[in-house]
Amino acid sequence: MATALQVPLRGLLGLLLIACVTPWAEGWKVLVVPMEGSHWLSMKDVVRQLHARGHQAVVLAPEVSLHIKGEDFFTVNFYTFPYTQEEYKNMMDEGKFVFETQNYLESLFKAVTSFKKFTAAYERSCVELLRNNSLISQLNSSSFDVVLTDPVFPCGAVLAKYLSIPAVFFLRGIPCGLDFEGTGCPNPSSYIPQLLTTYSDHMTFLQRVKNMLYPLGLKFFCHIAFSPFESIASEVFQGEVSLVDVLSHASVWLFRGDFVLEYPRPIMPNMVFIGGINCVSRKSLSQVCIAAFIQSMFQQETFLKLLPRAYLSTRLPKDVYLFICTSLWRGI
Repeated sequence: MATALQVPLRGLLGLLLIACVTPWAEGWKVLVVPMEGSHWLSMKDVVRQLHARGHQAVVLAPEVSLHIKGEDFFTVNFYTFPYTQEEYKNMMDEGKFVFETQNYLESLFKAVTSFKKFTAAYERSCVELLRNNSLISQLNSSSFDVVLTDPVFPCGAVLAKYLSIPAVFFLRGIPCGLDFEGTGCPNPSSYIPQLLTTYSDHMTFLQRVKNMLYPLGLKFFCHIAFSPFESIASEVFQGEVSLVDVLSHASVWLFRGDFVLEYPRPIMPNMVFIGGINCVSRKSLSQVCIAAFIQSMFQQETFLKLLPRAYLSTRLPKDVYLFICTSLWRGI
């Protein structure tokens, strides 16, 4: 009798041990702090997938926005924004026409003016957010597991560091090489072409010199864009804090890029390239499209070039041609 019970007892102990060491699958609570425009349109698909996989997403958004609206796959918490909907739309529209003029100095002046307005709006909005004690207390008590944010305007990064929550950055890049500094990545100007230079990773000596000097011109724009957020971070943490200190808090960097289109560069283990996220999912073409393709293949000389020479010396039946065309179609 004891022997008969021994095997089930061992089995039960084994199952209990497996249950103890196997993590339970449960959804995370994700705080999403998005950026306006195309930044959010890319991030929204990620939030949708998080919801589909059982995670709970809360989007923290300004009460005035052009693209960030409520959806059934996330909850929205709004905070104060210092502009009305009409004022904000007009400010965004101004930026569309900055580079329409042919005069370089005029374009530069318009760009700086528009950039200052845009930065001032998000700076004031960030201050309103971080000084909203009731909202901050609510976020603290909600026990979020991670913050998903775009650090191009780093209010979400400051908030994640302030709440001591791991941050995941979702971005295309940050001007002035701040993404390199935040990740601790080497950025040799002799080999890595700067943004908007149109250079490749094979540069002449003069191009390398220009590539090294090019970021100096962007420092002015970066000072306008990011120095206010350094001041905000220093106020929040009650001490001098640089933007690099804030960015280095990120646990994972998700770059919307791919080395299929970009030149080689050093990366860190917590940098993940997800360039395909902006690609539309491929859908099967209809039978009408397939039939049109096959018909065009019969009519075009290019079809003959795709066939081996052995086929060209014989007259194949039509069903064989149809089979070859269909195979080529599936391969394409």
